[in-house]
Amino acid sequence: MAKPEIGTDCEEIGFFLVPRFSMMAFTSAVEPLRAANRLSGRSLYSWRLISTDGAAVAASNGITVLPHAGVAEVEHCATVAVCAGIEAGAFDDRRSLAWLRRLAKRGTVIGAISTGTWVLAKAGLLQGHRCTIHWEELPSLAEAHPELDLTANLFEIDTSRFTCSGGTAALDLMLHMIGLRHGHDLATAVSEQFIHTSLRDAHDAQRMTLRQRLRISNPKLLAAVALMESRLEESLSPDELAKFVGLSRRQLERLFKDYLGRTPSRYYLDLRLDRARRLLTHTSLSIMEVAVACGFISAAHFSRSFAARFGYPPRAVRLPRKLRG
Repeated sequence: MAKPEIGTDCEEIGFFLVPRFSMMAFTSAVEPLRAANRLSGRSLYSWRLISTDGAAVAASNGITVLPHAGVAEVEHCATVAVCAGIEAGAFDDRRSLAWLRRLAKRGTVIGAISTGTWVLAKAGLLQGHRCTIHWEELPSLAEAHPELDLTANLFEIDTSRFTCSGGTAALDLMLHMIGLRHGHDLATAVSEQFIHTSLRDAHDAQRMTLRQRLRISNPKLLAAVALMESRLEESLSPDELAKFVGLSRRQLERLFKDYLGRTPSRYYLDLRLDRARRLLTHTSLSIMEVAVACGFISAAHFSRSFAARFGYPPRAVRLPRKLRG
């Protein structure tokens, strides 16, 4: 795999590819570096792709990428970014985690792209550093690693660690890093190459607003949904929800039925079950711990509700994929 010609001021970045990594996030991180080299007329960056054993790695979309080296061959690298995607929480290769820890001790700047934050957390490399991850993974990571200083920001750069929330946020992270090292003008020029019309700040929101996501504008309904999303562990009753937003229970039920096609209780239950499935997939919490974290008072009730929603019981989530069907 060809690499750009290395100049005296060239910064090398190693991209460690975790099986089923996000191709979108990975290319969003690499392509700005290529563009910065082209637009500047200099080799400002080079990159090396790394896997656990040097073998090809399949992304979550099935495309296979051939790395330059395995972890045993890389003893020094100025910067390493862990690129992950689906099921990153299950990655537990001891060689790779030990390699990341060795590099950190030697002063390597270490970061994560998309769900690579899971890997850094498992390696014990995020204590004392702000970090972020894709919004879908935030509750699961917080449950599994309560010691982390976890934010919902687009990306985080904290001394020798950096993390980003995935997808095109990797582009924003790299644009920011290009700007810090080589100036705002080059970062802007790279951004324009990708029809990216603004340099998003680290504190910009990961998700669309509720108004955009749900395509509704009723302020009472939006307030009720926002409250549900923020209180998944408590399972507020319809009467409590209605009181919080200043409506009667009947008015609240009518709004949900008219705009979302479900009762408030059904909508709330679906939110809690979606979170439960993510926790089961990405953490080692027991089924009972997941049930409690999602507002269920008994494992039996949780299991029945889960099976009714997804067609299989909670325990099936942790079976190998080929056995789940």
